[in-house]
Amino acid sequence: MNRFARRFGLVSLFTLMMAGMAQAEGPEIFTSDDPALPLGSVQTGPKLLNLSRGVGSALFHAPGDADNVFYSITDRGPNIDCAEAEELLGADFNKMCAGDKSAKVFPQPDFVPTIQRLELGEGGKFAVKEMIKLSDASGKPISGLPNPLKVAKTEHAYDKDGKPVEFDPNGLDTEGLVRLSDGSFWISDEYGPSLVHAAADGKIIERLVPQGTEDDYAGATYKISGTLPAILAKRQLNRGMEGVAVSPDEKFLYGLMQNPLANPDADAYKKANATRILKIDTETGQAVGEFVFLLDPHTTFKADKKAEKQSDVRLSEITAVGADKLVVLERIAKTTKLQLVDLSTGSNILGTAWDDVATSPSLEQADLAKTEVKPLTKTLWFDSSDMKDVPAKVEGVSIIAPDTLVLINDDDFGIDGKSTTKILRLKFAPPSM
Repeated sequence: MNRFARRFGLVSLFTLMMAGMAQAEGPEIFTSDDPALPLGSVQTGPKLLNLSRGVGSALFHAPGDADNVFYSITDRGPNIDCAEAEELLGADFNKMCAGDKSAKVFPQPDFVPTIQRLELGEGGKFAVKEMIKLSDASGKPISGLPNPLKVAKTEHAYDKDGKPVEFDPNGLDTEGLVRLSDGSFWISDEYGPSLVHAAADGKIIERLVPQGTEDDYAGATYKISGTLPAILAKRQLNRGMEGVAVSPDEKFLYGLMQNPLANPDADAYKKANATRILKIDTETGQAVGEFVFLLDPHTTFKADKKAEKQSDVRLSEITAVGADKLVVLERIAKTTKLQLVDLSTGSNILGTAWDDVATSPSLEQADLAKTEVKPLTKTLWFDSSDMKDVPAKVEGVSIIAPDTLVLINDDDFGIDGKSTTKILRLKFAPPSM
């Protein structure tokens, strides 16, 4: 338990937050000129890409660390939707990706997903103090390339010259991160979707995947365990396990699915608003709970006026502020909301008919008001529409005191030539009890 939780008590902390969003002062903004961040230049088609290390896929403050120290993680590495190759790169789409719109261009296919220890300093700057590259059990660096999946959908990869890149059963699309008191990490992955346990030095100890998908990782050089609900393999491509949190006593993980499942198909995903939060026993890796989180209507994200469909809404981060008490980051591109949820307010659907792909209508298709399923009660705590200077695509959040919030954005490796990583520290007047 960290010191602000000890001081206020877990129940009191959640009560403080539930009291509502207080008026925030202008945020402190931290940028970085650390030489560890640039990844170099890559010629892709007619365009020269000046890439940066995308350190903003998650942000975690470890109990006992100073208030200016955080852990973050990159995602799988620089990548570009083949459907956007012509617009972003000026490249011929059919030549770059053989006409495959669902494929990705990987300008640096040898990129290694990496954990960073960041430190906020003076003068509005942050620095990279440590980089921990993920590796297999033998210490060989892993890649961020797609897995050779058959049960779940996968995507093909192409290099900067449009040549096919082989699948990698070890590959991870890392998105969320927590650090335990023993120094090890739990990481969420979009590909599987999966949860990955890594040692303090980055060596992967175990990867938890949906039941029935184990054979898809036959060539992996680390342990694979099929302990997650089988239905998670129905995730929409690039909408997998986006975040992970840990309970204060470290007995449980909370895994966050970014969007509703493509259950039974992509048409259901596009219209649905019911996504899932998993509760997992850290000792056994077994799921012990599954809860329904209803996404807000896309029209309520005020800064995203061009959002046209419900599938634009997604979840990007989850943080525990008590036992089964969570802060969930819900966003489109320019609008970030933080929602408070308590798992005791919702139905545990683990192992029920809603986990069976044969159930029709599926959870994603059903009118839940006409079922026995009780979605989690949500309380809006923060909405970036009410504040200036919050960057687009915020994907990491840490709460270092009841009145202090820290956010980080994902700059997508600087591919668009405009985005940079920023860390914001927001100070709130303490809410009334």
